Amino acid sequence: MDPLSDRTRLIASATRRGDGRRPVNPPIERASTMLSDAVVDMRDDSLGPLYGIDGTASQGALRRAIADLEGAKQCWLAPSGLAAVTLPLLALTQPGDEILTSDAVYGPSRRFLTRYMATRGVTARFHAPEATAEEVMALMGERTRVLLIEAPGSLTMEMIDVPLLASAAQARGVWTVMDNTWAAGLAFKPLARGVDVSVQALTKYAGGHSDLMLGAVCASDPAVVKGIAETNEDIGLCVSPDDAWLALRGLRTLPLRYAEQARSMMKVAEWMVARPEVSRVLHPALPGDPGHALWTRDFAGAASLFGVVMNGGDAKAAHAFLDALSLFGLGYSWGGFESLATYETPQMDFRVKPPSLEGALLRFHVGLEEPQELIADLEAGLAAWRAALG
Repeated sequence: MDPLSDRTRLIASATRRGDGRRPVNPPIERASTMLSDAVVDMRDDSLGPLYGIDGTASQGALRRAIADLEGAKQCWLAPSGLAAVTLPLLALTQPGDEILTSDAVYGPSRRFLTRYMATRGVTARFHAPEATAEEVMALMGERTRVLLIEAPGSLTMEMIDVPLLASAAQARGVWTVMDNTWAAGLAFKPLARGVDVSVQALTKYAGGHSDLMLGAVCASDPAVVKGIAETNEDIGLCVSPDDAWLALRGLRTLPLRYAEQARSMMKVAEWMVARPEVSRVLHPALPGDPGHALWTRDFAGAASLFGVVMNGGDAKAAHAFLDALSLFGLGYSWGGFESLATYETPQMDFRVKPPSLEGALLRFHVGLEEPQELIADLEAGLAAWRAALG
């Protein structure tokens, strides 16, 4: 039989045979203390978790499912997407090391690098989001220990040649960590392309219902696995069995939701491209996007998240646009069933070199609503935008 698709494998792991009569989904086991039959068994981890922090049925099933999806030998769960990003950065660096990443990196990841890590002797350097892989590699120095990759970049959606970067970094002894939340483990497989660590915020697409906080870290290289496992054990990260169960349930329908939301996103984004109020729509799946060629070559799908650079306008006009929307919720995060909108121009001030934008920067996430009705909602928002401009 040919290898199963992700869509089938995510369900087949629930229907496998050989475990006797059981529920489709694992039970939610809430436990801190794990009891043994004899003293000699108390430290035998082959018999199961020694303590609740090691996870029970739902955490174990989720770890296996994510590891299988990402093609990893090991997967660890973290209480948030940010915690999942920080875990390998802590594990793979020491005082005196440097982490290199994009100037468009996810805001909380930037904050962790410039505030927490800086006070502990690990410095961060930021490359231009639009830099080529060769330009990024030219910035690596003797102290560079980790390359943190986002593709596409946060908010402004720049693409980069991940396989080329991973290969070049490996040749220099630099670890690579990729935030793979955008691709959700479906549209891109970092470990198969040479990346050492793949990170996801399961809060987003895997959960899919905006009701949990969770992250995952996946790796296969023995040295990386050892470092992350020991760091995870030392700082005591753990997640609740209830959240793991919810993420596992969301994972079963992830491929369907991801694909459907991408289809709707393309309809909405293409409509926005044609609007005179809009200067640019930022999404690598759009043919005119600078990163389209890399996305076409490397990715098998697209997230339902895109940026919009308006033709002029200020904060007042941006607020009027978003306040006029009734179907798009005003809230951070994405990957859930609901459409969302945010005003992102102020975030550009945190960059080393803010990009040159023709107007206000907005971000939209397209959920599972009817796309034509979302377009009608955006039409109302644009009318408010025009009115605010006078």
